[in-house]
Amino acid sequence: MPQESATAPPRDAIAPGPAASVRPVSGAAFDWIDAAHDHRRRAGLVRTLRPRPAASPLLDLAGNDYLGLARHPEVTDAAARAARQWGAGATGSRLVTGSTELHAQLEAELAAFCGFEAALVLSSGYAANLAAVTALTDRTTLLVSDAGNHASLIDGCRLSRARTEVTPHADPAAVRAALDGHRGRALAVTDSVFSVDGDAAPLGALAAACRAHGAALLVDDAHGLGVLGDGGRGAVAAAGLAGDADVVTTVTLSKALGSQGGAVLGPARVIEHLVNTARSFIFDTGLAPAAAGGALAALRLLRREPQRSRRAREVAAALHTRLTAAGLSAVRPDAAVVSVQAPSPQQAVRWAADCREAGLAVGCFRPPSVPDGISRLRLTARGDLTDDQVDTAVGVIIATAPAG
Repeated sequence: MPQESATAPPRDAIAPGPAASVRPVSGAAFDWIDAAHDHRRRAGLVRTLRPRPAASPLLDLAGNDYLGLARHPEVTDAAARAARQWGAGATGSRLVTGSTELHAQLEAELAAFCGFEAALVLSSGYAANLAAVTALTDRTTLLVSDAGNHASLIDGCRLSRARTEVTPHADPAAVRAALDGHRGRALAVTDSVFSVDGDAAPLGALAAACRAHGAALLVDDAHGLGVLGDGGRGAVAAAGLAGDADVVTTVTLSKALGSQGGAVLGPARVIEHLVNTARSFIFDTGLAPAAAGGALAALRLLRREPQRSRRAREVAAALHTRLTAAGLSAVRPDAAVVSVQAPSPQQAVRWAADCREAGLAVGCFRPPSVPDGISRLRLTARGDLTDDQVDTAVGVIIATAPAG
């Protein structure tokens, strides 16, 4: 916010002008909101905040706590220690007072774990994607974006003001075609695991398409970190691309690592460039120390217990096999997301509500969150679920499934 002049009177001492004192106040300026709400209600697309208690009786297959680490004692104790040592907040942007030794340690260990030269921690995965896309492009850059990409990548493309070509989902040939004939800078952006259906991008083929044209590849590995790759090192590592000079990846600390925040990983020169140019890094308050401490503890725990990532994949496969055997339409999962189609938005909402009443929390994805317009239940296959809990979840979903 601009600072006031040292010689100017304080704002509360300036009397309002005549127009300000007599202008009538009308609520009509926001009447359009009522019409928009009615439209959403008729389409079955109203979304509602549902605050949960600290101790919920529901079996949770809705959140993104893929490894069950959000409440792990080592993680919560580390978060509490960090808050006591460093304070409740970062106190400023990372370039002012918001960088602590804890942030630097997290960046170093995250980069080493995932196989990259350097990392930069931001306040969210959303901010990380905005930073990477906007800082690595300009008006002359060609951006090639998968049609199924997360909203944060899409918004990054819009904010970059670069020319953006949207290609069909998971189609390396379409990426090659989009890059053909372009002679300047180019960047292809894709999720590694798509958040709606849980299918994985063909990263090896996408990298080959980019390299044939001298383009860079940016991969959002939010749903791959902790689940895919050797010991949960992510989809980029699993594809053999970690540490490559033309590959950058983003991750979130709020899913498999059970905390909050995001990071960009890549060549050291890319990270240095983001520090100097990425607006969602420069002008944002740094990640709270408690979140950084919790994420670092979760990363160390995963490194010590790599079987957690394997268990998450096993649970996902079991859910898919048993639900499809019961006649439900579910996408074969490549990671820890299991997507089950619903007949309509209204029936998806009813199905999710019936699951909740039966003691099971599931995700409910409807337009505009789903680009193909098909509503779904979205299940999270957590690595800490027992076989009995998987049995319970399958039974509830099948018993509450809408007819037809």
